[in-house]
Amino acid sequence: MAQIKTSRFASSHARVVQAPQDGKPEFAFIGRSNVGKSSLINMLAQRKELAHTSGKPGKTQLLNYFLINDSWYLTDLPGYGYAKQSKKTRGKWESRTEKYFLNRQSLVSAFVLIDSNIPPQTIDLEFVNWLGEHGVPFVLAFTKTDRKKARDGARVEEFRTELLKSWEELPPVFLTSATSEAGRDEILEYMESALEAVNWPFYGTTGA
Repeated sequence: MAQIKTSRFASSHARVVQAPQDGKPEFAFIGRSNVGKSSLINMLAQRKELAHTSGKPGKTQLLNYFLINDSWYLTDLPGYGYAKQSKKTRGKWESRTEKYFLNRQSLVSAFVLIDSNIPPQTIDLEFVNWLGEHGVPFVLAFTKTDRKKARDGARVEEFRTELLKSWEELPPVFLTSATSEAGRDEILEYMESALEAVNWPFYGTTGA
């Protein structure tokens, strides 16, 4: 079973060109503001304060890099769709996100986080379609599946149905909960397999 043995904050960057250039592969986490990105990262690493969580949407404003097993990165990207940010600020984030996905050669896969408690959101569907149109590899991670509104899986199926209107085949889907740790083993196994596919070790100097 794949495990995260070591994790630490590595660096934060306002611009994509400032991000690590050491060649280590990375998995990027992105989603609407307040979807639970930091909580999911902390759950995967089993460290409560690795990524800073906040009840205030739009808190993450930088590209935050976390080094995992001394071998690869988890990257926490700014959330999208937070209406209370100024149009100028939102435009700056969107431009940076676009540059990241179109130019970051070390990206193995993006994790697009979707709140499993609410109906499909246009901004999520548009973002997923944008990734597909530009050939960016990604998976879907539905968050907060332990909550009452999500337990019957209806919102997840609604989202899949919407995607199938424009997709012939859906990307991998993970059902997650930062509270119950649902989906943790499946995500880590996926990451291990994805790294193997690019001939990169899941474990670094820490050993298996």
